[in-house]
Amino acid sequence: MRRPARDRSQAADGPADPWWSAWWGRSLRARVITTTVLVGVFLSALLGTVLYQQVAQGLVAQAVAGAERDASQQVALAQEAFDSTDRQDDSGLTQTADDQVQSMAGNSPDEGRRVLLMPGLDNSRGAVVPTTGVGVNAEDLPEALQTALAADPTNQQVVVVPMNLAGASEQVTSVVVGSRVSLPRAGEYDLFLVYPLVREQETLDLLRQLFYAGGLALSLLVAAVGWLATRLVTGPVEEAAVVAQQLAEGRLGERLPVRGADELALLATSFNTMADSIQLQIRELRSLSQLQQRFVSDVSHELRTPLTTIRMAGEMLHMSRDDFPEPVARSAELLQQELDRFEDLLNELLEISRYDSGATILERHDEDMVGLVGAAVDGVATLAERLGTPVRVHAATAPVLVRMDGRRIARVLRNLLSNAVEHGEGRPVDVTVAATDHVVTVSVRDHGIGLSEQQAAHVFDRFWRADPSRDRTTGGTGLGLAIAQEDARVHGGWLQVGSEPGRGACFRLVLPRQDRYVVAEAPPPVPGPGEAALDARVPTVVLALAARPEEES
Repeated sequence: MRRPARDRSQAADGPADPWWSAWWGRSLRARVITTTVLVGVFLSALLGTVLYQQVAQGLVAQAVAGAERDASQQVALAQEAFDSTDRQDDSGLTQTADDQVQSMAGNSPDEGRRVLLMPGLDNSRGAVVPTTGVGVNAEDLPEALQTALAADPTNQQVVVVPMNLAGASEQVTSVVVGSRVSLPRAGEYDLFLVYPLVREQETLDLLRQLFYAGGLALSLLVAAVGWLATRLVTGPVEEAAVVAQQLAEGRLGERLPVRGADELALLATSFNTMADSIQLQIRELRSLSQLQQRFVSDVSHELRTPLTTIRMAGEMLHMSRDDFPEPVARSAELLQQELDRFEDLLNELLEISRYDSGATILERHDEDMVGLVGAAVDGVATLAERLGTPVRVHAATAPVLVRMDGRRIARVLRNLLSNAVEHGEGRPVDVTVAATDHVVTVSVRDHGIGLSEQQAAHVFDRFWRADPSRDRTTGGTGLGLAIAQEDARVHGGWLQVGSEPGRGACFRLVLPRQDRYVVAEAPPPVPGPGEAALDARVPTVVLALAARPEEES
């Protein structure tokens, strides 16, 4: 039975992954393009940042050098003007200071240099000439600059700081050059020339915009190149994935187109060769399987007629065995027993051939699982009594209705119980029925010889026995558990085993209670021999809608 898609309303596992995670995991092209774009953006941002910093540092260094040269010339001219001033006239000295400040500020101080003349911190004569300036106030100057100028008056002191300038709505990064001038009778004065970096800032803003536009264009270009490159590579890969999926669905005639003679063409050729080989082998295996199924079915049917004749003769011999000598009477009894086993083998071979050919038809009805278990226990009561093995049933008294083919499920239960009684070494066999609204489980646990891990892996194989040399009470064909597993499968359920050598085995039958559902995935492993109490718990399973509902008789 093909397992259908999961029904989310009945799913018992955790929440589904977010859509973006599923999209990221499914699309190789998306991963390649996204990764390429992110790497490109990172490298573009890193390169743009480095270039921007280098350009900014170059512009500032150039502005500082120009400001120092210009300030040296302006200070020299101002000092000459002060030296030529009448030393006896304070008003003339003040007028000269004002004229020099206005002259150095130029005609447009809002765009050019700003000037401030003020007494030095070490001037002990007082403010003979009052502080005068254009475009800048004394309180806006950095205090550290005045202190540095007082400590080293022979050299220019230069700083680059944001400043509040007259006429500016916000702080403007400026180069401030401080120099010392000497005024007659007024002492040492500090002359500060402020050079706003307006043009440099405009250049950096334009450069930043160009970097942003260039980075965006480069990212789009990288994305386009990545898309083109991945399309050239992943296009054939996606095509191969589609063809491979079609082959997996049984469309064995699908092949990849071969274009050119490059590596992808070689891959397509190798893929087509592999598909041809697989198709040929599948055809051969299918033909052999059909021949085997037909052989088993034909032989089983052909043997029924002679078996019927032999059984009639055997029954007559068996009924007349009291008239025969002891050896002949014993032979008649053995003949009757082996005929029973032979008939069981033929019936099971016919059942297996029906499963192999897909001709199995379920006759589903609402039946009580508890009652079915009770009937199966009664069926093995004689064997259990003879072997001294008590069978204990753990189930609720209320009916547990399941939509199922009672004849087949009863056969599964009889097989599990007879195996448990026979291999239970006289210890108790526990049968537990547990149910939820959607699932029912029946666990048959013995405490006998158990199975090793390797034996448990083959316990459902056809004609397999754990110990062929071991004496069996009920005989057996080696097909019982294989048929039981098929019966569980056609009902949309599972038959599982858990065991440890020397501690017994537990077989668990898991069935959906409605025929519109199937158990889509294998239930959790069967609890170990020391966890018998867990048999009463229904394992967490994932239910799905049946691919096609079984027709009721």
